[in-house]
Amino acid sequence: MNENTGIMGIIRVIMNKLKRIMGLVWMIAAPVVIYFLITGAIHNIGNGTKDINKPIPWIIIITIFTPIAIGLMIFGYYALKGEYDKLPESSEELN
Repeated sequence: MNENTGIMGIIRVIMNKLKRIMGLVWMIAAPVVIYFLITGAIHNIGNGTKDINKPIPWIIIITIFTPIAIGLMIFGYYALKGEYDKLPESSEELN
């Protein structure tokens, strides 16, 4: 019996397609989030007296979230490419 037959095969195919779609979502979402962070910083810095209007919190926020967004883009690229279609079921399959 082929591993792609039956209900488990259908679920596997659907999940693989969902992984690829979500990979595309992550690849699009990461630069969009960085864009909104930068435009929010430009918009808020200097307009008022609250902490959100100072540049230091924005520098910290953007510095922390930029590598996270880059990681999401890399993760999305590999998901879109299909690298996560076959995941190991046991530790013996890792070698």
